[in-house]
Amino acid sequence: MRVLVRLLSTVLALVLAGCGALLALEVGWHWWKPQSAPLLVPWPRWRDHLAGLDWTATPVRLTAAVVLVAGLLFVFFSLGARSRAVRMTDPADGISVSTSPRSLARMVGLAVRAQDNVSGASVTASARRVRVRASSRLEDEAQLRPRLLETVGTVLDEVPLVRRPKVTVVVDSPKDRR
Repeated sequence: MRVLVRLLSTVLALVLAGCGALLALEVGWHWWKPQSAPLLVPWPRWRDHLAGLDWTATPVRLTAAVVLVAGLLFVFFSLGARSRAVRMTDPADGISVSTSPRSLARMVGLAVRAQDNVSGASVTASARRVRVRASSRLEDEAQLRPRLLETVGTVLDEVPLVRRPKVTVVVDSPKDRR
């Protein structure tokens, strides 16, 4: 979502910069040669057309609706692009500490993969939840899952998190498929 907000912000900034450059060119041209025709933008014709419209005209209302919808979309996208940082306890007044979900997932993943009989693991983390999907060829889920839950709990206890995330562990094993 952040990429979309950055892209939309860049496009909007480029459009506004282009409009500003056109405005500067037109104003400079009109000051230099007041009696000549406009340079690029036919603004006298636009001015005459807009002078005939009032606030209740259909084109004005449609333009207002389009601008409103575009503004609401920008607000929606920017709210969706909030920081996903995992807050940690503050070591002192005026100092706030956080970590990324990716680094928390790496810490948990290293501990899970270091366990005996774990052949692979994928970990996703957020401030609210840590999901571990481990695979083992030698142990089934009933044997390995409690040990992995304990391992993940130990890692999370060592990290000074403000709020402890919910832990979900799933073990894929050929022994469970029989």
